[in-house]
Amino acid sequence: MTSRASFGVTRSGWLAFALAALVIVLDQALKQWVVAGMGLAVGESRPLFWPLSFTLVRNDGISFGFFQTHAPWTRWALAGFALAVSVALVAWVRRADRPVTGLAGGLILGGALGNLIDRIRLGAVVDFVDVHPLVFPWIFNIADSGITVGVIILLAENLLQARRARA
Repeated sequence: MTSRASFGVTRSGWLAFALAALVIVLDQALKQWVVAGMGLAVGESRPLFWPLSFTLVRNDGISFGFFQTHAPWTRWALAGFALAVSVALVAWVRRADRPVTGLAGGLILGGALGNLIDRIRLGAVVDFVDVHPLVFPWIFNIADSGITVGVIILLAENLLQARRARA
C-alpha cells in the first residue's frame, strides 16, 4: 500500500520532486559558475585535479553529442521532446510506490528539466565535466549525470526484482 500525501502524490513522489529540484539547482548553478565565474569560453579547458577538467562545450544534439545538426529547428524539436518526457515523468513519479523509484525518477526528471532549461534559454545544452583521462571521451554536465545514474538505479532495481521473483 502506498502512503499518500497532499495533492495525490506519494511520499516517494515528493522525494522525486525534491530530488529533481536539487538536481536542477545544482546543474544550473554549476553551469553558471563555469561560464560566468570561471570565465571559460566555448572549447576552453581548465584542469582542476586529475582526472577532472572543466571543458566548456555547447551540445546542440542529444546525449554524448549525437545528432549534431546545428539546424535551428532541432533546438525546439529536442526541447519539445524533453518537455514531453518530463510531463510523462511527473505523471509517473507522483505515484511512485517505492523510495528507490522516487530516487531514480527524481534524478531523471531533474536531469531532463536541467537540460531543457538550457535548450530554451541558450539554444543548446552546456556541458563541462571532462574526465577523458579515464577513457571516457564525452563531456557532460550534472543533468546528464542525474539521468544516467537514475536509469542505472532503475535497471538495477528491475534486475533485483526479477531475481527475487524467480527465487
